[in-house]
Amino acid sequence: MSELTLLQDSLALLSGGAVGFSLGLVGGGGSVLAVPLLVYVVGVKDPHVAIGTSAFAVAVSAAVNLVTHFRSGNVKFRCAIAFAVFGILGAAIGSTVGKAIDGQSLLALFGVVMIAVGLSFARKPAEIGQPAVRLDRASARTLLPRIVPVALGVGFLAGFFGIGGGFLIVPGLVFSTGMPLLNAVGSSLLSVTTFGLTTAANYSLSGLVDWWIALLLIIGGAIGGIGGVAASKALAAKKPGLSYAFAAIVVIVGIYVVWRGVEALI
Repeated sequence: MSELTLLQDSLALLSGGAVGFSLGLVGGGGSVLAVPLLVYVVGVKDPHVAIGTSAFAVAVSAAVNLVTHFRSGNVKFRCAIAFAVFGILGAAIGSTVGKAIDGQSLLALFGVVMIAVGLSFARKPAEIGQPAVRLDRASARTLLPRIVPVALGVGFLAGFFGIGGGFLIVPGLVFSTGMPLLNAVGSSLLSVTTFGLTTAANYSLSGLVDWWIALLLIIGGAIGGIGGVAASKALAAKKPGLSYAFAAIVVIVGIYVVWRGVEALI
């Protein structure tokens, strides 16, 4: 193995760790972080391969973090399943529309939305919520009319812009169900997993997934995810620490997305 290859493999592991930590901490940032890390840090030359590879790795990392959050009692599975099902439908519609419209030109607007979401969480911490919220026959009449449109909207944006959507899924779950932020972080990972696998399957059919790099990202993501979940629980115990951490990361990434969107227009 050459020194260059060894360096790239090491960078892939470290990149996976960063992605896994972000997913475990706030339930988002996977695709937004993974693609630029693969292109600019690891050195993947084909952006399409970077997207396909990151989609698969992020999906698996999200699934691993989902199990970890579930064991910690942070996942509201029925709410998560409903959100994921309608989110996938929205993503299918959004990706179809996205093929006909230059989504890159709208990235700046999407970044502004992210910044607004982040600032709203900083202004109104969401740790408390309703820990007992549960989707069942009794609550379906109240919860589903709120979950369905929000999930469709978030899925549409995820499909349109070609992202995992974690940074929108988390506030979407908080808004539509009233669950605490820690539960939303854990529950959001089901949608991140399904969205990512859908994208990865599409790209793999065209041979646009580097399976070796994906494996390295997954290994790094599993390690980083352990730290992310632990940090998420610790911050949630220090109200409103998790809300502030979520807000800061979303605003920073939102600024980055705005910059990339403006750059695409120049």
